[in-house]
Amino acid sequence: MRLATIVHNGVEQGSIIVPEGYVTLAELNRVTGSEWQTDVFGLITSGGLETLTHWYNGGGQEKLTELTVIPSSEASLAPLYRHPRKIWGIGMNYTADEVELAELREKEEPVSFMKPDTSIIGEGESIVLPAQSERVTAEAELAIIIGRTCRNVTEEEALRSIAGFAAAIDTTASDIHARHMRFLTRAKSFDTFFTFGSELMTPDEAGELTELQVETWHNGGLAHAGKLTHMIFQPAFLIAFHSEVMTLLPGDVILTGTPGAAVIRNGDVVECRVSGLSPLRSGVR
Repeated sequence: MRLATIVHNGVEQGSIIVPEGYVTLAELNRVTGSEWQTDVFGLITSGGLETLTHWYNGGGQEKLTELTVIPSSEASLAPLYRHPRKIWGIGMNYTADEVELAELREKEEPVSFMKPDTSIIGEGESIVLPAQSERVTAEAELAIIIGRTCRNVTEEEALRSIAGFAAAIDTTASDIHARHMRFLTRAKSFDTFFTFGSELMTPDEAGELTELQVETWHNGGLAHAGKLTHMIFQPAFLIAFHSEVMTLLPGDVILTGTPGAAVIRNGDVVECRVSGLSPLRSGVR
């Protein structure tokens, strides 16, 4: 199942993606008499996503054809949600070198940082270049959405704690970070520096995680690409590792790193493309 947050008649609404467009969760409740939360964040934090997924896979998908559909042409896209409790970012998490991959997994630990929710924008919104920086980069990333409270979980438990996956663009004032490694949080935290995909893909829809591909596109061309098999630290490890630092809560986001960044300038367009999800785009101004 794939969910999205759309804007229709000026209101942000959680919806299920169907071939013709979107069926809102409010419409689903109206027709079926259910009481699922009608926004994606509320659906996740209430535990309703799990029961909705069971409904969808148990015949609900076919029943959606009987409900009112909002055509894609009549809706715009918003961030999946706007106020996660935590946004973790992971740096330097891809390598295509098998020898280096094995060595790093054995010897290193994830490079982590956090971003504020004020950095969130949605599909089609612009990344604003800050006056303080002369070199800004944008990176396509797979975002993990946490579905259950996690504290000191194993990697097996971590996999069962994933609500789904989303596309994301992580933006960095790279010259600020280059001045000193301690400036990483500041370099990552400017307003508009996190484009958060409008779609959530549930784990059963994603298939084999290692085969998912993440691509950074810049001005219509492919800049970088990598499969999750090239991640130094896999999603389950990242969840388990960070659950030993702090409790992860439903709706928390972990950005899993990028196969490569693009330097962006005024007038550019950057995209994140992830297998199974629609492309996520931001212009630059």
